[in-house]
Amino acid sequence: MNAEFFDAIAQIEREKGIPRAYMHEKIVQALTTAYRRDNAGVSENIFVDLDEERKTVRMYLQKVVVEEVENPTFELTVEAAREYSPGADVGDTVNIEVPTHDFGRIAAQTAKQVIIQGIREAERGMIYEEYSSREHEVLTAQVVRPDPRSGGVMVEITSKGETTEAALPPGEQMRDELLDIGDRVKVYVIEVRRTNRGPQLLLSRTHPGLVKRLFELEVPEIQDGTVEIRSIAREAGQRTKMAVWSNNPEVDPIGACIGVRRSRINAVTGELGGEKIDVVRFSDEQDEFIAQALAPAAVLRVDLIDSKTCRVVVPDDQLSLAIGKEGQNARLAAKLTGIKIDIKPESRAAEAPL
Repeated sequence: MNAEFFDAIAQIEREKGIPRAYMHEKIVQALTTAYRRDNAGVSENIFVDLDEERKTVRMYLQKVVVEEVENPTFELTVEAAREYSPGADVGDTVNIEVPTHDFGRIAAQTAKQVIIQGIREAERGMIYEEYSSREHEVLTAQVVRPDPRSGGVMVEITSKGETTEAALPPGEQMRDELLDIGDRVKVYVIEVRRTNRGPQLLLSRTHPGLVKRLFELEVPEIQDGTVEIRSIAREAGQRTKMAVWSNNPEVDPIGACIGVRRSRINAVTGELGGEKIDVVRFSDEQDEFIAQALAPAAVLRVDLIDSKTCRVVVPDDQLSLAIGKEGQNARLAAKLTGIKIDIKPESRAAEAPL
């Protein structure tokens, strides 16, 4: 204890960034708890004094001076009190230092354990604060351990020199994506939970937020607020539709997202294993937005049935394009707009009047 003890705490603060005051508090709690456990009846009248300036650690019992002692754990007579404080009188509180050999035995058993535990708790708290502030952001992870049984993979994320391991479940991986040890991938942080074993990061490669954040990284006009992403519909690993809007009439939101020679959109699709991305123009007019959402198919007419349903008429030769393979184009357009879409070819539009 003493000088080396305080030097060790100062070193922990320098290397780990854990405040000395935090470690002092943990050690005081542990030493007082240990003493109470070994000395029946002692409760709140025990305290530890850590004097960093003098580099001393002392433990005291506090007792009240009384004329007649009824509870020796908390009381002592005037005569006994004056052995510790010559001017003590009835009603005063006297501090009685715990003998060094008793205190040393307790300290030896608890100090090391408390320091180690305190470091772990503080590090977990610091890691939690670091990652909780990055919920709904994109981080770079490295695959360290696939799990063939579950199909999930363990990844490592490094931030400020500290490495944290997290799971990427099979349900949060893109379809047909094969991740091997050493692969570096972008992951979306859905949530950070505090647990007894440290922070738990819930990661995803399928969340629409991953696409949104990747475009924010690639497109300066999105970063400065000129272009806004209004809606995203995604079937991870296959296709995404993204609706964008420009606050500046001189800025083309679709062109800004695609970039010169498709440089920006290619950077995003490259991070997503070649996933196809349709960027369409958002509109406050529902019929116009629905027509845009069905791109690349041409739309002749959009008839709104109610706030959640519409019928779309397309040229006969555009029907399969509007519906898409296995209905994907129509399905994503419906998700993007929040509207149920019934697609009819021009030749049959009259067969299903509104």
